[in-house]
Amino acid sequence: MKILFIGDIVGSPGRKIVHERLADIRSARSVDFSIINCENAASGFGVTPKIAEELFEAGADVLTSGNHIWKRKEIIDYLPSEPRLLRPANFPNGSPGAGLYIGQAKNGAGCAVLNLQGRTYMAPVDDPFRTATAQLSRIPPDVKVIVVDMHAEATSEKVAMGWYLDGKVSAVLGTHTHVPTADERVLPGGTAYITDVGMTGPHDSIIGMDKRSILQHFLDAMPSRFVVAESDIQMNSVLIDVDCSTGRARSIERLNFRLD
Repeated sequence: MKILFIGDIVGSPGRKIVHERLADIRSARSVDFSIINCENAASGFGVTPKIAEELFEAGADVLTSGNHIWKRKEIIDYLPSEPRLLRPANFPNGSPGAGLYIGQAKNGAGCAVLNLQGRTYMAPVDDPFRTATAQLSRIPPDVKVIVVDMHAEATSEKVAMGWYLDGKVSAVLGTHTHVPTADERVLPGGTAYITDVGMTGPHDSIIGMDKRSILQHFLDAMPSRFVVAESDIQMNSVLIDVDCSTGRARSIERLNFRLD
């Protein structure tokens, strides 16, 4: 089974490459299931119901998110009605929506997606490690393919989650920092791992934003409006090959696509 995971979409440039390339990529790579982190899809911060629907239409099977999920107020009422859009499962009890999706891939195999958020250098949330254990216990035993989006700032916290879940899930994939890492591997227990998948959006930027406003902010520390950049649109992603009968990953490959 082939799973495509697309790194954090940033603004309309990130959405554009998904709309124009995802269908062809799915066909060319025989993708059975595609997951996109969409938490920066709406002008760089959050996601709206309209954008989520457009991403589903473009070929996303599940959308994950992170610390910016509440930036668009209209998403609060949408989340409980759309199980394919996740917010981190370790948000406090009572948060709208859910952090775990259980469903089927195109090939008919049962699959689950778990969204978690780190705590190091990020807003306080519940323990992602104990949350992972609790959420995994909810997945039916016949669902072997399980993908975890670990949305976190600290490299060490992501690596720790990879080892914590090795042999329990098919993949632990890091998001949030928008810079792809080169440490993709299959851990001894059969879990595919990468510290950060990267970013889908304008790479002639500072992690997706126009360079001028970010540089000025570093120089004077004054509040400023960050604007999504526009040039060098790329899609950072990984392709994972998983044995459906065991849930163990056979391989993980970094893929990068450009918009011509």
